[in-house]
Amino acid sequence: MTGIEGYSEKTFEQCKYVNEYGEDFWFARDLQIVLLYKEWRNFAKVIDKAKTACEISKSNVLDHFVDVNKMVHIGSGSEREVDDIMLSRYACYLIVQNGDPKKEVIALGQTYFALQSRKQELQDEFESLDEEKKRLAIRNELKEHNKSLADAAKAAGVETPIEYAIFQNHGYQGLYGGLDRNAIHTKKGLKKSHQILDFMGSTELAANLFRATQTDEKLRRESVQGKINAYNTHLEVGTKVRQTIEELGGTMPEDLPTPETSIKKIEKQVQKKEKLNEVD
Repeated sequence: MTGIEGYSEKTFEQCKYVNEYGEDFWFARDLQIVLLYKEWRNFAKVIDKAKTACEISKSNVLDHFVDVNKMVHIGSGSEREVDDIMLSRYACYLIVQNGDPKKEVIALGQTYFALQSRKQELQDEFESLDEEKKRLAIRNELKEHNKSLADAAKAAGVETPIEYAIFQNHGYQGLYGGLDRNAIHTKKGLKKSHQILDFMGSTELAANLFRATQTDEKLRRESVQGKINAYNTHLEVGTKVRQTIEELGGTMPEDLPTPETSIKKIEKQVQKKEKLNEVD
């Protein structure tokens, strides 16, 4: 990532702070540097748009954009006070959504903050579940989103089963550093009859769920046309998700452990338990 001249390079994750309540936040001056805005006045316009979007969403702007003052070094050991803003994760998400779409780092920021939000949602939603139930819940959600993704791909020009398989492989290759479905299958040491999604842990499934939902949204939002463009869109999103996982310090999907129990077996166990409960 190329930094603004005179500034050291930073990433979204390196700029993150945590308050006394365990909540993540960022300073606008730091985010300005990461998003490659040379002048504060131009970045302030993006922040104003984000505040407007926050109001439209019926969220309290003051809960997400908190004005603060801080001291900055200006050379020769001197300091001066500047205005800054403490930003919530949601505020940062709104900022990158309203940033310059021509900047590659803006697209990366959109993926980063959306993934952060999704990660938090999953933590809140599945906090009380064990790993097997988490796997089953995310896998079922992924099934539904894959149906929507298939519709979006078809609208873009991906029509035949072979074309859709190629389309899916592009997504996997982006997320798994070049590995396609067959290569992932081999790396996991699965049998021919096994489906790779049935032998993923909750973390790996969550990454694939995010890849699917973001590709679906991008295909529809940008009205992508042509199967080649659809392939490249899936590859691009998968690659961005991988970059974000790397920035977060996470384990790459292909290096995550493969569960011994398949999700199909877990489903059967759950169904059997439900039938027994009905009898009781």
